[in-house]
Amino acid sequence: MWVTWRQAMQQALYGDDGFYIRERPSGHFRTSVAASPAFARAVLRLLDTVDQAVGHPRELDLVDVGSGDGALVAQVLDTAAPELAERLRVTAVELSPPPGDLDKRITWACSPPPDVTGLVIANEWLDNVPLEVAEQTPEGPRLVLVDPQTGEERLGGPPEEADARWLARWWPLRRTGMRAEIGRPRDEAWASVVGRLTRGLAVAADYAHPVDNRPPYGTLMGYRDGACVPAIPDGSCDITAHVALDACAAAGERAGAISTTLTTQRQALRDLGVSGERPALALASTDPAGYLRALARVSEEAELIDPAGLGGFGWLAQWRR
Repeated sequence: MWVTWRQAMQQALYGDDGFYIRERPSGHFRTSVAASPAFARAVLRLLDTVDQAVGHPRELDLVDVGSGDGALVAQVLDTAAPELAERLRVTAVELSPPPGDLDKRITWACSPPPDVTGLVIANEWLDNVPLEVAEQTPEGPRLVLVDPQTGEERLGGPPEEADARWLARWWPLRRTGMRAEIGRPRDEAWASVVGRLTRGLAVAADYAHPVDNRPPYGTLMGYRDGACVPAIPDGSCDITAHVALDACAAAGERAGAISTTLTTQRQALRDLGVSGERPALALASTDPAGYLRALARVSEEAELIDPAGLGGFGWLAQWRR
């Protein structure tokens, strides 16, 4: 049965027995949340900034889209000052069932709240929003069809008009054989997040590429048990593709964002105090145990800001006030 990649991804990831319905991301790949508690501490610093910017409301939202097992918001809750923790309205957005030990202060939901005053974090969410794949032919771009059971591909008809416009603006295919992942569904998904902000900040962190440096043959890939595997959309593995965050940023502005920052996770986390700097050697003689703890923390922070790894993620931040 031949279907488009968007249809295949939707079924493979979110169908009745889809990969993300039955699996937790932490079992298959390493995320920033799992790499170090420093990520949650950075999010807490960002939340404090948002709280101040929106005037310390009686209820402050913290929304984690694509929450996995809820670890990020649980860590933030555990480290927040009591006064802030008491005001937090925490929502973990995920399609799979909640873990059995979920903190009772966390609401588990299939979609974000309709009105958000506070901070929305979408960490490695957009790369799993299903989308179409197109390939350039002498007659113009054509959708790529796939057999979900084998991963075998063939070309179908042209993309619909809105997708063709997106390609022309955000990922022009200049030579026969070049491929693109049509990010319009990601733009719409992100705009729906930004549009729910009454006051506050929405942040997306993900694998990304800019319009002047798109990969010529796309980025579609599979992950399972910590390793890259063939992208066969049969539900046995994660199916992912990097994100055109610049296109998402434009969609967020159309949805009402009044300011946009598009940078790397390395720069964003360094601005939030994740330095990766080694402790002074003198600490080894005055407090050996503290020195070892500091070294461990530095190693974790270095992974978060490594430009060849997690630090190379794109980081999109958009405000509404």
